[in-house]
Amino acid sequence: MDEIGAAVGISGPGLYRHFAGKDAMLAELLVGISGRLFAGGRQRVADAAEAGAGPAEVLDALIDGHIDFALDDRALITLHDRELGQLRDTDRKLVRSLQRQYVELWVDVVRRLHPDAAEAEARAAVHAVFGLLNSTPHLGRPGALPSRAATAALLRRLALGALATLSA
Repeated sequence: MDEIGAAVGISGPGLYRHFAGKDAMLAELLVGISGRLFAGGRQRVADAAEAGAGPAEVLDALIDGHIDFALDDRALITLHDRELGQLRDTDRKLVRSLQRQYVELWVDVVRRLHPDAAEAEARAAVHAVFGLLNSTPHLGRPGALPSRAATAALLRRLALGALATLSA
């Protein structure tokens, strides 16, 4: 708690003025990031549609948004992997609901780009791409990675390559 408080400029015990306890703080983080990913994805799809973009450009926008998350919020990915099971049932269900909606957003775009792909196959491919992109905490310390731009470019190529197999 002291480390978290120090990161935001208050004492560890001062966090309890903003949260009922550790469970509430964890829920805020995990529900928050799932909501942010879904809202950001919807916005990217809407912006691309407004610009008259086709499914390939919409997918590019989704991939770029998720890569930004994966590179900028590596600690939240680790926290999610470690602590999701510790959430109260209601909070865990909310996180899972937001995640399902985010997946379905991607599946819709992927199926428009690869209309011959079965829905289940497209969904499995989307989950695999999330696994690939969300592996960033395992790539080493941020300073150990190539530049952010080079890492983002690599992740983008890998994600597009994985999804391209749906047309093979």
